[in-house]
Amino acid sequence: MTDISLGPAPARRERLRRRIRLLVTATITYNVIEAVVAIAAGTTASSAALIGFGLDSVVEVASAAAVAWQFSRPDHEKREQTALKVIAVSFFALAAYVTVDAVRTLLGAGEADHSTPGLVLAAVSLVIMPLLSAAQRRAGRELGSASAVADSKQTLLCTYLSAVLLIGLALNSLFGWSWADPIAALVIAAVAVNEGREAWRGDACCATPTIGTREPSGAATCSDGCCGGEEEPAT
Repeated sequence: MTDISLGPAPARRERLRRRIRLLVTATITYNVIEAVVAIAAGTTASSAALIGFGLDSVVEVASAAAVAWQFSRPDHEKREQTALKVIAVSFFALAAYVTVDAVRTLLGAGEADHSTPGLVLAAVSLVIMPLLSAAQRRAGRELGSASAVADSKQTLLCTYLSAVLLIGLALNSLFGWSWADPIAALVIAAVAVNEGREAWRGDACCATPTIGTREPSGAATCSDGCCGGEEEPAT
């Protein structure tokens, strides 16, 4: 038989919208602080990696601001595609910068000094960013918001960059291996391009309407599993 699966109740949807707005505000606040500290520390240490990390934080702010703008109105679904496009462009911009910066570093464009503030910042971000990303992804999936899920992926990407930065700074400080950071950064850039393509196409999460349905076969209408993948099969 066909199973009709209702979306979140109106009261629950409103709580999810408030939660997403709160998480986006926290993400913006942290990334502004992160950008200021990273760029200042990077300038002091002549570290292209730290400066790039700070600029990534600026991209994070743009992505989160797009989601905040979307959820500033009750009819946030109407702004979904515009927010996704902004997030996609931010992914592409991040990938472009990281790629150029990594290539410049591999070609020997300067050597970075040891940076204690940079190491501390990378370690703290490695703890905070996964928590923010997971919380926003859960809320976005339950609400069926593709832009909220896409922004959570942007935050998760910042986690990867934090790990890359921490490893790169540590290896440079301990062994003088200046090539480690740009190589890993190129991998992150490739991931960013892929996430940007998904956000541009609207594939970050299936946008769930107020009432979701299953096909007669029992398969969920969501193809990526982000909205309906955890439901039990219809019987």
